[in-house]
Amino acid sequence: MAAAQGRFSDGADGMDSGKESSVPLPFRRAVEGLKKARLRPGIEIDPVKPPQRLAPYAYALEAAAVEGEEDLADGRLILLHDPAGHEAWRGTFRLVTLVRAELEPEMAADPLLPEVCWSWLTGALEARGLSYAEASGTVTMAGSHYFGGLAERRPATQIEIRASWTPREGVGGVPDTPGHLAAWCELLCQIAGMPPLGPGEAGPGVVSLPQRRGPHHP
Repeated sequence: MAAAQGRFSDGADGMDSGKESSVPLPFRRAVEGLKKARLRPGIEIDPVKPPQRLAPYAYALEAAAVEGEEDLADGRLILLHDPAGHEAWRGTFRLVTLVRAELEPEMAADPLLPEVCWSWLTGALEARGLSYAEASGTVTMAGSHYFGGLAERRPATQIEIRASWTPREGVGGVPDTPGHLAAWCELLCQIAGMPPLGPGEAGPGVVSLPQRRGPHHP
């Protein structure tokens, strides 16, 4: 298992060396939880500069599900914090994500695929006993056909999941960020077509997409 090693991103989340003491303790502990999380093999993860206008405090990670030197899927997870609370969140923390992968054309033709992909997110959270609220998002599929100088490329379909949810706060007002990160990484692996970790770890009835062959170049 690889650790989610990270750093605070260029001070944009208020965590630079001169301002760390002014950052709310629950947010600092939540971020430390992300940095110390132990993740399944096949995940490469790095901190990135977070958005600055979504909440007073933010921390962001980018990750990819990798096999060999090939990225099978990639995504971003952002932790937001507003100490005053947010009416739409129904809490002081919010997790926001984007996950995407390329599909084989036959899989893209399945009319139930969007519902299945959304269930992977909720199922991964529930399989770990994580409490959350106000989950919302979209599942989008976009197809590309190539012509002219690109005609040799196979048709491609990309699936994209955008979602956000409010993690329930635990002791000291801190959510279980390592658990939520692990669940999110499982979603990333499922959309990449990687097999689940094993019985009892991926949740009942979890089925991954057939592993895609990766991007096709002209």
